[in-house]
Amino acid sequence: MPGHFEPIPGGGAAVALDEVEISIIRSLAVQLMELIGPGPGGDAPDDPLAELFAEGPSEPPSDPVLQRLFPDAYGGPGNEEATADKADEQRSHSSEFRRFTENDLRAGKREDALAVIRSLDALTSAGEGGAVLKLSPEESLRWMRALNDLRLAIGTRLDITDEEDTDLLYRLPDEDPRKPMVMAYLWLGGLQETLVETLMT
Repeated sequence: MPGHFEPIPGGGAAVALDEVEISIIRSLAVQLMELIGPGPGGDAPDDPLAELFAEGPSEPPSDPVLQRLFPDAYGGPGNEEATADKADEQRSHSSEFRRFTENDLRAGKREDALAVIRSLDALTSAGEGGAVLKLSPEESLRWMRALNDLRLAIGTRLDITDEEDTDLLYRLPDEDPRKPMVMAYLWLGGLQETLVETLMT
């Protein structure tokens, strides 16, 4: 079980984590929540109905990580050959789509990250500074989505755009300042892969 998820009875998943691994995942999840930000009415809105009908932003976020987490629904990168009229139309559609969906998307990503934090905080030590994390099927899905978001965020900061970029990461010298982030990116990828495999069994 060390370093990878395994299935447990009832359809959930389990993984053994040491204190450093727990600290890293928790810290990254907290940073992700801070980046995504609170809901449109803050963390505790006075009027839940007002938040339900609140409109989201119409423009894409300026932060590259948030652009990756909340991409345009129409057009976007790889569509440079579109005519000016077509590009304007796609921007208009993307703006409208974002206005009515981004708040819900942000709320979902916040909830997934918060589920990761809460499950780590609830861990009891398994001796020698480690613990076994056991997730229900629903918690496993939240973890899978959160791990994906964390990898997208780190991958964006590392300018990873395709598989060739990932291959280059393995050859970075130890003194490269990006090395710790690269190691976290690759490790989270392994966790995510084994969790997906576990959920598919």
